[in-house]
Amino acid sequence: MMNALMGPTARIALRYGAGALFGLAVGKELASDPDVVAVVSAVLSVVIGVATERVYKLAKRNGWKL
Repeated sequence: MMNALMGPTARIALRYGAGALFGLAVGKELASDPDVVAVVSAVLSVVIGVATERVYKLAKRNGWKL
């Protein structure tokens, strides 16, 4: 059982480790670019707005108390 889980566990650990290292390096570079920050802020605002409206629609459809 231990050997069967070793491969997938190693792949997951390496994937997240690489993502963390890549994210730190690229994140610092992108955070200093005002154009990138503006675009990301706008996109996140739209995503949050759409998610809020979807949850509201779901709540109304299911009769949740608002």
